[in-house]
Amino acid sequence: MKMNRKMFIRRVVFSALFVALIAAGNAALASSQDVAQFVDRLGKQTIETLRAPELSLGQRKDRFRGLLARGFDIPFIGRFVIGRYWRAATPGQRGEYLALYSEFFLQTYASRIGDYAGQSFAVTGARAVNAKDFVVRTEIDRAAGRRFTTDWRVRLIDGRYRVIDIMVEGISMAVTQRSEFASVARRGGLEGLLMILRDRTMKISEIASLN
Repeated sequence: MKMNRKMFIRRVVFSALFVALIAAGNAALASSQDVAQFVDRLGKQTIETLRAPELSLGQRKDRFRGLLARGFDIPFIGRFVIGRYWRAATPGQRGEYLALYSEFFLQTYASRIGDYAGQSFAVTGARAVNAKDFVVRTEIDRAAGRRFTTDWRVRLIDGRYRVIDIMVEGISMAVTQRSEFASVARRGGLEGLLMILRDRTMKISEIASLN
């Protein structure tokens, strides 16, 4: 039986769409694998740094800060957590805020390096959540035996993968911090938030200098 022209065109179009969907699926899969490898590498480098017996505590903190700075898009996170106050800020306030937030972020996590107690880390999956972002799920086993899941939200920015949020047991670090910052800014405005960030970064620096 001869195929009429209309049916032939439909089949050609369907075949083209099918091939395109397969190609898109393969591209998404490859990207998911790349993102999973990025998080796996970042996690393993972090654990190697925390375990390094040849490094002093100060050296481990410096190396850990470098991993955070390279692996996370700290300015992006900083703009997100300040919310609507970013739009109202002057250029000078924005510059000071990003500098303070970056230091606050790095100091906060580097200061906890002494809390490491032999936790293990494994990537268990990765998926695309939209056209720009992926979520990589990991499991972390504490030495005491409790296991918990952590989701890393990753975005390709300027040709490099960067973490833009971490969700521990479903609780977002960025959203939680955004709520805290909004509470401070509602009471004291942006200048009040800047003052608290100055105070906190100074205190963390003073504590670190004593260790």
